[in-house]
Amino acid sequence: MLDIKWIRENPALLDEFLINRNAEAFSDRILNLDSRNREVISQIQLIQSRRNEIASQIGIARKNRQDTHNLEKESSDLKNKMTSLEQEHEKFSAELNNILSSLPNIPLQDVPIGEDESANRCVRTVGEIPKFDFSPKHHYELGEDLGLIDFQTAAKVSGSRFTILKGAISKMERALKNFMLDNHTQNFGYQEISVPFLVKSECMFGTGQLPKFAEDSFHTTDDRWIIPTAEVPLTNMFRESIIPAEKLPIRVTAFSACFRSEAGAAGRDTRGMIRNHQFKKKNSNA
Repeated sequence: MLDIKWIRENPALLDEFLINRNAEAFSDRILNLDSRNREVISQIQLIQSRRNEIASQIGIARKNRQDTHNLEKESSDLKNKMTSLEQEHEKFSAELNNILSSLPNIPLQDVPIGEDESANRCVRTVGEIPKFDFSPKHHYELGEDLGLIDFQTAAKVSGSRFTILKGAISKMERALKNFMLDNHTQNFGYQEISVPFLVKSECMFGTGQLPKFAEDSFHTTDDRWIIPTAEVPLTNMFRESIIPAEKLPIRVTAFSACFRSEAGAAGRDTRGMIRNHQFKKKNSNA
């Protein structure tokens, strides 16, 4: 989330970044909400200060057996006014946080500006691009021809965008999983973690999945989310923790099933094992 202090100091720069990312420029709206919210906070603080003074005055008056009716009425009126202001503060804060949490990250200056992926440029090419004297098949054609990938049965069992792997490909998946986990844990000091597949909303928010990718995620009726990647539980293992510098870096890795609704994939290439609702992936966090 972008720092509101930075936005106050750089509203024009924020709008420029948003426009470059094909997003709406609305620094004025953010600053207006922020200004109103800070004004409400200032009023709450003044009222609380006055109520503290009144409480002290009431204590002295009672000690001297003086009438405290007017002071108590003023305190009660201020309390009601503060309650109303606190509700305003909650409303402004919630609206401001919703906007700030939806802002995209600021791109680096060398990121090309364009309307779509056609503006991307090739930074480097590694290795030689293979050339064939025949027309290569897609992965789903090879898998089906060999009887090792079964999309029809997966659709019968679970619906579209699911895959069943059989025989050698299923064994290859297991072998790759073990190879990558063993490589990281034995050679690079990572600790293997077996993670939960259900997480709380704050975990999804803390890793940037919410609110942007809410529609692309599966949400349960008890307000939990099925993980779109093991990165979510891995990262949140250390959420709200202060870790001594001498214990850093902490390296953890996990292989897990991942689940995505892919609500935004309409009209895109979803053939075969691309953009499935369920897939498996290894994550490493340090």
